Amino acid sequence: MATRQRRAWTSDPPETASSPAYTKVDKPERSDGENEGVDRGLGWLLPLLCLGMLRHMSATSNIIHDCDEVFNYWEPLHYLLYKSGFQTWEYSSQFALRSYLYILLHKLVGWPAAWWFGEEKVKVFYAVRIFLAGLSVISDAALVVALSRKYGKRLASYALAMLCLASGCFFASTSFLPSSFSMYAMSLSSALFLFNKPAMAVSVAATGVILGWPFSILAFLPLTIYSLVKSFKPVFLTGVVTSIVLMVLSVLVDYDYYKKWTSSVINLLVYNVLGGGESHLYGTEGASFYLRNGFNNFNLCFVFALLFLAILPVAKKKYAPELLIVVSPVYLWIAFMSLQPHKEERFLYPIYPLICVAASAVIESFPDLFRDKYNPNGTSTLVKIAKILRPLALGLILCVSHARTFSLINGYSAPIEIYKHLDYHDDAGPGSVLCVGSEWHRFPSSFFIPDYVSQVRWLDDGFTGLLPIPFNSSLGGTSAAPSYFNNKNKASERQYLKDPEQCTLLIELQLQRPYPTRGSDMSTWEIVAALPYLDRELSPPLHRSFFIPNQWQQKNVFGQYRLLRRIQK
Repeated sequence: MATRQRRAWTSDPPETASSPAYTKVDKPERSDGENEGVDRGLGWLLPLLCLGMLRHMSATSNIIHDCDEVFNYWEPLHYLLYKSGFQTWEYSSQFALRSYLYILLHKLVGWPAAWWFGEEKVKVFYAVRIFLAGLSVISDAALVVALSRKYGKRLASYALAMLCLASGCFFASTSFLPSSFSMYAMSLSSALFLFNKPAMAVSVAATGVILGWPFSILAFLPLTIYSLVKSFKPVFLTGVVTSIVLMVLSVLVDYDYYKKWTSSVINLLVYNVLGGGESHLYGTEGASFYLRNGFNNFNLCFVFALLFLAILPVAKKKYAPELLIVVSPVYLWIAFMSLQPHKEERFLYPIYPLICVAASAVIESFPDLFRDKYNPNGTSTLVKIAKILRPLALGLILCVSHARTFSLINGYSAPIEIYKHLDYHDDAGPGSVLCVGSEWHRFPSSFFIPDYVSQVRWLDDGFTGLLPIPFNSSLGGTSAAPSYFNNKNKASERQYLKDPEQCTLLIELQLQRPYPTRGSDMSTWEIVAALPYLDRELSPPLHRSFFIPNQWQQKNVFGQYRLLRRIQK
């Protein structure tokens, strides 16, 4: 017969054996019987629907934030699909710093879309973006479900709201960048880790590093090391096999396009780490750049994320070690990247989902900061106030995030929209030449160039760096090593159009400046389309960064983004 144990007295000493990691199942059951059975947390449907809707909005309305996205990824993809597009020096076979395996992944969507839509290349552009949105939806939904099953619906719901509406996630989720791919891998890898599937988590991490961005390996280290300690043999074997398969595949694809045995993954690491990497040639920023940038894109969400370690002593039972392992890359990555002289917003993309997770954990723990450790189930006045502050803090974060997203989309969408107007001016005739001066860095890609435009040419407006030059099929296309490319960011004689009189169409930004522009000569050019563009230099920082009702339009200063056509004489 089973022996009946006596009820423990309050004077009994605490158990010394280590307790298992906290899960939401550890919560005491309610007397009304609501917790009978196992609560599986949030299902898949709600995260998929919410993220699907917001990611579709991002795919269709997102601007292009970085010219590297265009020239290093959209243009090579356009060349693979249509045999025309701009080439950067990184794609010269002499340097071979970019992986064609990453481009091929997107060609799997771009090729059938190009066949289906025919000459409507803009639709192919958005089809690829929808594909990127789909990857983001799946990985982030998995993370939300994993958080729900591990830590409860409240924390998962907070994370879901931030993943949907935080400006940083909204924009990064549909950017055609390796750092965005590493971000997808970070979400999915973290989800698998919380699902207690460490081998699969490390395999996804290896995919994010090799197929995506090699430098993101630092962000995946905490999860990988902990998984190896927890279950060495299956994790090690899975990680090694995945890495070898992807590296071999990458080398084979690089050989097919560069026509020589090389590894773009290794080349990129060697160039930037072991010498020769001169990223400072492309601009430097101060140590506080990522802190300012993080606040702009996540507002209080970023502040709360940085406070995760501060609340850990109070919430240690809930969040250590698993959630601490998951969010620790936020600190490692920001610290490491802040030490680098060359900084860009996209470099933080891999940790964007983790910022939302860390902030959600802090907000969910507000009441824990005021609980009596001898009476943890008590409901003091401070605990009640803290519970009220949770939805208020989340609401404030979401409202400010929307203000940021609205300001960027409506203030800076003119470049991608003005190029769409080219489709309505095919009366310029076949063989037309589209010229772009100082606005070359806002060129949205050749997907927006209709067939009647035979060339897109740069005009010399004083830029002394090296610009992209069209792929040269006569030299071998992707396998070419043109002599006019260099890795010192020095301008090539071939990059500019010598005779501006050859220009049929002109793209130009007209701002309130004391000097004239090419398009200001109304005897030579006529304006065929113009859209407002927010003037960053003349607009107040607060109002240009965030939409404030009844003030955004009045306080900010706008220029005109113009499409002009040469007047026939």
